[in-house]
Amino acid sequence: MDARTGAVLSQSNPDLQRYPASLTKLMTLYLAFKGLRGGQISLDQSVPVSAHAASMEPSKLGLVPGSYLTVEQAVLGLVTKSANDAACALGELLGGGDEGRFADVMTRQARALGMTSTTFRNASGLPNGEQVTSARDLALLTRQIIAEFPEYYHYFAVPAFYFHGRQVPNHDPMLRFYPGADGLKTGYTADAGRNLVTSAIRENVRLIGVVLGARTNPQRSAMMASLLDDGFRQEGVADVPRTLVLARARSRHGRAAIMLAAAARSANAGPEQVAELPLAPRHHMPARHGHVPAHVRMVAAGHAVRHRHGHNHG
Repeated sequence: MDARTGAVLSQSNPDLQRYPASLTKLMTLYLAFKGLRGGQISLDQSVPVSAHAASMEPSKLGLVPGSYLTVEQAVLGLVTKSANDAACALGELLGGGDEGRFADVMTRQARALGMTSTTFRNASGLPNGEQVTSARDLALLTRQIIAEFPEYYHYFAVPAFYFHGRQVPNHDPMLRFYPGADGLKTGYTADAGRNLVTSAIRENVRLIGVVLGARTNPQRSAMMASLLDDGFRQEGVADVPRTLVLARARSRHGRAAIMLAAAARSANAGPEQVAELPLAPRHHMPARHGHVPAHVRMVAAGHAVRHRHGHNHG
């Protein structure tokens, strides 16, 4: 999507309902920015940590019940480590102490922005069968964040921040290898697969890319890079070489292997190839009404992959 005009440059199954995983935090952040803009909260305001928030599954900052962090620390925890405990605490603050109430606000805000395929049930994106979205909806939300809150958008490009004396690095690989990328968010759960929303700017052209349900992190990055490359070409922006990025992974048998994430390629070359490790067979989730069955090929915006199951969240 062209962030200025909203024009969709390429798409594949853009309205297919998918689990957002940590991309949910984009709406949590949107509402936090809205609260900051309206004066309902401030960056240095204390956010109480409830037992519920502290109990969230990783990825997390390790917040302790009864402790506090600031709104700004919570925002940084969401954009870097994708911290579920910080997201829940921030959601409780914005929802008057109730994450469920905040999720209702999230869904109403989604409808107001034209996100017709999206329903939220929590602030973090941890698994909930009723929490769904689409690539088109996430692109609309991202465009709104960029346009409406330019004074807060810079948080998405923070490479790391310090929390209680330790460095918390940013999970987003696009910030490190894709020229012009300056945010936004990664996401992963077992049912969602590997998700990614990225915005990049070159020659005053800003693009938004959404990839949902990739099988591996390197594949997700390569798909996004190819998607953005194609978009910039359509906008008449010259290619920018990028460096080779390698990720080390370990197979289920303990053997290390190197996977290609993304490499510079010419304008006439085909899609980048991703070398993947053989994985053990996984069970697919049962098909749900309104969701893609496990055998259906998908993913928005320019590419399709098969649905995979996994176990962690980030």
